[in-house]
Amino acid sequence: MSREKLTKSASRVAVGTMISRILGYLRDMLVAHAFGAGMFADAFYAAYRIPNLLRRLLGEGSLSASFIPVLSEYLHTKSKEETQKLINVVLTGLTIILVVLTALGIIFAPQIVHLIAWGFTDDPEKLELTITLTRLMFPFMLFICLAALVLGILNTLNSFFIPAISSASLSVSEITYILALAPMFAPGDQIKGLAISVIVGGLGQFAVQWPKMASMGWKLGWKMDFKHPGLKQIMVLMVPAMLGLSVDQINAFVDTICASFLELGSITALYYSNRLMQLPLAIFGLALSSAALPAMSKSAAVKDLSAVKDTLNYSIRLVVFIMLPSAVGLMIVGLPVISLLFERGNFDRTASLMTNSALFYYSLGLPAYAVTKIFASAFYSLKDTKTPVKAAAVAVALHVILNIALMWPMRVGGLALATAVSSCVNFSILAVILRKRIGALGLRRIGVTFVKSLAASAAMGAFAWWSAFILFRDHLLLGVSTSIIGGLVVFFAVSAVLKIEERKPLLAIVLKKEPTIED
Repeated sequence: MSREKLTKSASRVAVGTMISRILGYLRDMLVAHAFGAGMFADAFYAAYRIPNLLRRLLGEGSLSASFIPVLSEYLHTKSKEETQKLINVVLTGLTIILVVLTALGIIFAPQIVHLIAWGFTDDPEKLELTITLTRLMFPFMLFICLAALVLGILNTLNSFFIPAISSASLSVSEITYILALAPMFAPGDQIKGLAISVIVGGLGQFAVQWPKMASMGWKLGWKMDFKHPGLKQIMVLMVPAMLGLSVDQINAFVDTICASFLELGSITALYYSNRLMQLPLAIFGLALSSAALPAMSKSAAVKDLSAVKDTLNYSIRLVVFIMLPSAVGLMIVGLPVISLLFERGNFDRTASLMTNSALFYYSLGLPAYAVTKIFASAFYSLKDTKTPVKAAAVAVALHVILNIALMWPMRVGGLALATAVSSCVNFSILAVILRKRIGALGLRRIGVTFVKSLAASAAMGAFAWWSAFILFRDHLLLGVSTSIIGGLVVFFAVSAVLKIEERKPLLAIVLKKEPTIED
């Protein structure tokens, strides 16, 4: 895949993801208004962590990392009939595993909740509600993982927009429930209905993608063949990838346990701060990694390592150029943004301050989160899922140690800082090992992009601070909008003065020109 095609593919993912995220924030605003940061919200988000973690372990994380390289190899080296058989065999095997895990999750929900929300044991009512919500939401894992399988197929076929926007189904389902159905229930039952709407959203994400795959000449069918060589290859790659690509979710799991021992609302603050941090990460960072994995897998399948390195270097430079100003922006105007989005109803000023504390420290690691995804995709394209596991193991161990050390003096901010530091360590390990594996990665040029982008981000941050806290400090909406829009103008103006080449493909997409970048 050429740089131009890679940029266009990433832009399609970004547009679809942006629509999904906007709906997601509308959903979060409604949930915050209805449930605030109290017992119901804490129980809901703690319960949601569990199937969401398994979704990452079995779904779009490890499944995509192991399935896309193998499917890409079949597409380019074998017949359509053999490739279709692989798809059907994987669907059958995955469905059986998911049905069994869903049943076990429902049965053993009390034990799981005691593990993930240990601190809730001091509040029997909160603990029992979390167990109930966990049982209600476990089938979400089944549908969302099947949706991840279709997403992997479509991405390998160079279809990116529909898979990206399909995640909006979850938000649409929850928004519809809150606005149309929740008022019909008693307060204690409203949160249970919200959990059921999560399952409906997961099913919708699968249903939205299916027609697109069919229109491209592929179908989903049942084929029981546990000895299929492609399935065996995927399983061998998938087992270590469950840890390697899901380090963020494992860290979130640990954060939830630690936050359950802190003051009321800590889990909810972590959730909302992580959601805000995830916006630029999902729109740009994950968009590039989603487009880069099939591209690098195709190059690796034909033994073209130079193309793999070129895609890797290009993707990292774009990610650095985008993630640095995103991180600075969230750190500077995080509190006004949180106040604008969530501070109403049962979500008070205290909840905003707690959420901003976590957001500030999460944002420090934003570039590292995105670059880690790109490096991990490079290893997966080479069918190496073990190395990311080793790096992730070190990062997770460090994260646990830092959580314990920082959670009491810094509260939720300490938990977020632990996540940021461990992510920086994770990507550093991957970079060193990959350079030894395939040779020079063009790190000098990446460093130049980093320094210039940091300078442009600093100028943008100064303008954003002045707009939000000086010029329009008494006008929240005007201050936030001016900070974001004006900050972007300042950033791109300074990047033009500094001749940062990575701005060109992004501007070309917006202006609908052919994206180019100097070699």
